[in-house]
Amino acid sequence: MVKVGLTGGIGSGKSEVARLFAECGAVIVDADRIAREVVEPGTPGLAAIVDEFGAEVLTGDGRLDRPRLAALVFADPERRTALNAIVHPLVGQRSAELERAAREADPDAVVVHDVPLLVENGLAPLYDTVVVVDAATETRLDRLVRLRGTDADEARARMAAQASREERLAVADIVIDNNGPLSELAPRVREIWDELRG
Repeated sequence: MVKVGLTGGIGSGKSEVARLFAECGAVIVDADRIAREVVEPGTPGLAAIVDEFGAEVLTGDGRLDRPRLAALVFADPERRTALNAIVHPLVGQRSAELERAAREADPDAVVVHDVPLLVENGLAPLYDTVVVVDAATETRLDRLVRLRGTDADEARARMAAQASREERLAVADIVIDNNGPLSELAPRVREIWDELRG
C-alpha cells in the first residue's frame, strides 16, 4: 500500500486533484467529508461542540450551523484550537479505519488522504509521499470569489488562517502547479499516478 498525503490551500484545486486521483483508481480518504460525518446529529462530536460553543451553533433541526461556527472560529485562534481539539482526533480515528479497510481489500492500494490542514497539524511524516497542489495567492482568491461566491474579505481571512504557501511547499515531495487551466491538471495527475504505482 502507498499512503499519500494530498494538501493545498483553499482555492488551490486540491479537491479536483483528489477527484482525478480517484478516476485513476486511488482510494480517497477525504478529511473534510469525514469532519462533517463525525459531527452529524447524535454523534459524540456534535455533543462535544455544543458543550464547548453552546447551542447557538445548532440549526433549528439540531444540525451543526457551519457558517455560524466558522464565523466564531476563523476570527479567533483560541476558539479554532478548541474546535480542532474536538474534531481532529475523531477525523484521525475514522481515517485510520478507512485506510485499514482499503489495505485489507487491496494490499497494493494507493490511498490518498485529502487533508486540507496537513501542514498546520504536522501530519506530513504520516505519509509515504506528500503531494501539494499549489496556486498563487491571487489565483486562489479569484477562484474563491468568482467561482464559489465567497466574500473577498472572508476568503482572505480563511487563506490567512491556513499555512502559508511556503510552509506547504516545504513539506512537499511532489508539487502540482495549478495556476493554469483545468486541462493541464489531468495529465499531471496521471503522470504522478504512474510514479506512485511504479
